[in-house]
Amino acid sequence: MIRLQVNVQKRIAIFIGLILCFLIILCGRYAWLQLVQGGQLAERVKAQSGEQKVLQSPRGTIYDRNGRELAVSMLTKSLFVDPSNVKDGDQLAADLAPILMISEAEIKADIAQGGGFVWIKRRLEHDESEKVQKLIDEQGLNCLGFKEESKRYYPNDMLAANVIGFVGTDDLGLDGIEQEFNSVMKGESKKQLLFTDMQARPIFDSIFSNRSFKGDRCKDVYLTLDSTMQFIVEQTLDKAVIENNPRAVTAIVMNPQTGEILAMASRPSYNPNKFYDYKAADWKNKAVSFVYEPGSTFKAVVAAAALQENLVTPQQVFVDPGYVMVSGRRIQNWSADSFGTVTFLDVVKQSINTGFVQVGLRVGAEKLTHYAKLFGFGQPTGVELPGEEQGILFDPKDMRDSDVATMSIGQSIAVTPLQLVTAMSAIANNGVLLKPHILKAVNNADGSTYAQTQTDTVRRVIDQDTDTTLVGMLEQVVASGGGGKAAVKGYRIAGKTGTAQKIRDDSRGYMEGHYIASFCGFAPVENPQITVLVMIDDPSGIYYGGQIAAPIAKEIFSQLFRYLNIAPSSDPLAGQPKNAQVEGTFPATAIPMVPQGKILVPDMTGKSLRQVSDELDGLGLVMKPSGTGIAVRQSIEPNTIVDQHTELAVYFETS
Repeated sequence: MIRLQVNVQKRIAIFIGLILCFLIILCGRYAWLQLVQGGQLAERVKAQSGEQKVLQSPRGTIYDRNGRELAVSMLTKSLFVDPSNVKDGDQLAADLAPILMISEAEIKADIAQGGGFVWIKRRLEHDESEKVQKLIDEQGLNCLGFKEESKRYYPNDMLAANVIGFVGTDDLGLDGIEQEFNSVMKGESKKQLLFTDMQARPIFDSIFSNRSFKGDRCKDVYLTLDSTMQFIVEQTLDKAVIENNPRAVTAIVMNPQTGEILAMASRPSYNPNKFYDYKAADWKNKAVSFVYEPGSTFKAVVAAAALQENLVTPQQVFVDPGYVMVSGRRIQNWSADSFGTVTFLDVVKQSINTGFVQVGLRVGAEKLTHYAKLFGFGQPTGVELPGEEQGILFDPKDMRDSDVATMSIGQSIAVTPLQLVTAMSAIANNGVLLKPHILKAVNNADGSTYAQTQTDTVRRVIDQDTDTTLVGMLEQVVASGGGGKAAVKGYRIAGKTGTAQKIRDDSRGYMEGHYIASFCGFAPVENPQITVLVMIDDPSGIYYGGQIAAPIAKEIFSQLFRYLNIAPSSDPLAGQPKNAQVEGTFPATAIPMVPQGKILVPDMTGKSLRQVSDELDGLGLVMKPSGTGIAVRQSIEPNTIVDQHTELAVYFETS
């Protein structure tokens, strides 16, 4: 019994010893393979079943303020050829041409370049890549291959195209938001080792790694644009193009309380999915890159300067002679008529040029330019868009009286549409200028916030009391003045129309019969939510801003009121200054309100020598008479603004 137990124990010991020996040998072998031959064997595996593949991440997405996609990217395959491995170039070209929809000659030319890599077609559609892959499998073509690339799609076609821009070769943004934020949206690529079977299918962990990835740089951009508001504006512009046949038309909608651009559109435009089918001029975002003389829309700034400097009041009386002469330049009203005795409120409502010339000369070159700069003119706004122009302002030291006069009616300066709508938004925002922005936020690939835009206050341009007075006057422009066609029943809208003659391409004078019509305003006056600018470049037929731009603005206002659920005003004319002319409060003898130290030369024709002498002496002018009898002509044309003590020659003849 004892002997049996000893034998069993010996057998167990032998068995355990054998197992231990086996484990020692196994561990030794494993150590040999891993530590000694590991690197060599790994390279052999890579060579036999591994494949280096470049994984591409898609470009970041562009969204509107509500998360609607404006530009998206998808990974597509691009086809290349290895000319050194092509056996029958003619046959290969014949097989590929009908699939890729390109000519055999083009494919042959690519093959003829030689070398080891030539692109055949970039960013194939899905059905194209599948057909080519089938051709490769059936014929065993080792001269063809694919590389993954990101392809940009714009699901809304032309919507906001001039803002968004487009992407060119190698995922490079070439215009608009695509260009401005290319560095944060551009896709990334990285090399990945894949293990494949004999059919080149991924195996092991490569099954899960053979997919696209989202790189750290591929951030998503959110704009302040509202797709619905953008559509409303663009649809209205299309209607304006049909009705007015202009060279171009531009519109901007801004939130005056935040500086957010809610819509920005131009016509002509283009489809960024096929940008290469359009002229380069159509790609231009005219809202920031087009400079023009603003005309009477700029008078809101002139009025603001005069009111802020206490040089004029809404009820101050003017005498409009129909035209004035300044430094030899004749400036007349848009209607070529005289409005007679009017208040400054009427001057603003009816956009009377002679009144604004008088006001502008009283403000002076220095202060007029100062306020223009305060409102943001003469410098870029800093909006997040490429190609922004800064506009043109005079150096006040170089300005003559005629320059001040023309600047007072919106000529001899140049602005961009964005500058003008930003300035009008400052008036809507209690006199505080905000920096306009079109970027709402940038999000990281994981959805976290990378950057977010906040309301950026630039400065206060006029006092709140001054602004309240100015807003009331601009509301009268729409309620009962030249901007009446922008009015929407039940809503309080303030604004200003403008009509400006276009400057010649060589900047030498104006083009006869070519104009820019515009309207810029905001609503509702009691709590401004939107500022709207409409600019029509070179319309056919009627060209006055009050006649063609104001109705377009009205349609935009009307639709946006409904979309934004803005309720009608309880009292459309509440708190507005009354029209002194209607109430008949003019003094019995009103005199022109001319700048200090200046005289408006009267018409002496038909008056006697004594009458002329008394009148000129009372005005502070020096008379130089010639002849006797009744005055028949004078050396300085009537309605010319001159300095005091200017000599005026008057010629008399007996009847």
